[in-house]
This record gives sequence, structure tokens and C-alpha cells, in this order.
Amino acid sequence: MSIPLKTRILVADDHPIVLDGLRRVLDAQPDLEVAAEANDGAEAVERIAEGDIHLAILDVSMPRLTGLQAAREITQRFPDVRVLMLSMYDNEEYLFDALAAGAAGYVLKTSVDRDLVDACRAAMRGEPFLYPKGVRAIVREHLERARRGEQVRTEPLTPRELEVVKLIAEAYSNEEIAEELHISKKTVARHRANILEKLGMHDRVQLTRYAIRRGLVEP
Repeated sequence: MSIPLKTRILVADDHPIVLDGLRRVLDAQPDLEVAAEANDGAEAVERIAEGDIHLAILDVSMPRLTGLQAAREITQRFPDVRVLMLSMYDNEEYLFDALAAGAAGYVLKTSVDRDLVDACRAAMRGEPFLYPKGVRAIVREHLERARRGEQVRTEPLTPRELEVVKLIAEAYSNEEIAEELHISKKTVARHRANILEKLGMHDRVQLTRYAIRRGLVEP
């Protein structure tokens, strides 16, 4: 994909003050333009589907779909759209999940003024962007996997199961989960049982802690 003269960007975050800050930083650049905003991951996907967006900047933790879930859907459905993850968490697990979801880079909110513009331009060139500590984490992970003879990191839960975990952690009932995901209550119960078995957990409290660690919900 050729680099457009002005990159049209969607920014997604559930905090209006963050959206305002991102717009201020990006619109100040002659080659970048905030063309759309979203308050959650599902809305971000909907806005991307409307077309004419080159780059999506997604907060890791958002309602409905998280940024990670939205990134996975966007990169699968709209392969020409680049994706950057934005997070307040300097967390290796989130970083690895972002890259696995197809994101071109991971930018810390504490470094937006310094890094975001460079990250956008790198993504549009087809280059990865990671903060320095993130680069060290990637190298260390690679070396540790090589030493153990492992090839890939695996996610025990399916994308649908991750959606169910997120909603459980947000205190949705089985009935509400069924309505939100357009599935039956029996299917929700089966997903819940499978999730608990896969993770070796026993209750919603443990699932909520897992969801927080994975960036599915905010602590």
C-alpha cells in the first residue's frame, strides 16, 4: 500500500480527554489527520467498515470489544488498514497480545507526545514501532523460547471465549451475555464451563483477575 499524502486516522478510547489529546497531537502534523473517533472497540470496527481510514489507533482496554479484540477483527477484515495499540500499561503480556492481534506497534500513553507521530509514520511505511523496553521484552522472549525449544506462544481461549470472559468480568449475567453475543443461555453456560476448565479456575473472581491481566477489562 502506498503512503497517502495525508493519513486518515481513527482514534478509539473510552475517555474523551484522551481523544482530545490524541487529536491535538496528530492534527498538528501536515501528513496526519484524525478523520474519525470511537468510544469502544465495536464502534471502532463499525467506523472502519464505513471506509476511507488508513490507520486505527486503539486503546488496549475499552468497553464492548477491547482494543485487542478490535485489532484482531480489523486486521482480518480490513488488511489495508494499519493498527497501533495505545496503552497506559508497560506490560509484556499486552505487548505480545497486541502483536499477535496484528498491530504494527505499541505506544505508551505516557509517551504519546514523544512517540505517537513517529509510530504513525512507521506503521504507514510498513515498519513496526515499539518503545525501548518493549524491544528488549521481544528479544528476551525470543531467546527464552529458543532455549526451551518452543516455537510459538499459544492462547488457550478462542476469540469467542475471550468475549465471554470479558463480559463475565464486567458482571454480565448469563442472560445478558446471551443477548449481547446473540447466542443461547445454554451456549453461554457451555462456554463458561469450558473456560474454567481450560484455565483451571473455579469462579468469577478468578476469571475477573485473568481478564484484568489480559487487558480485557480495566482494573
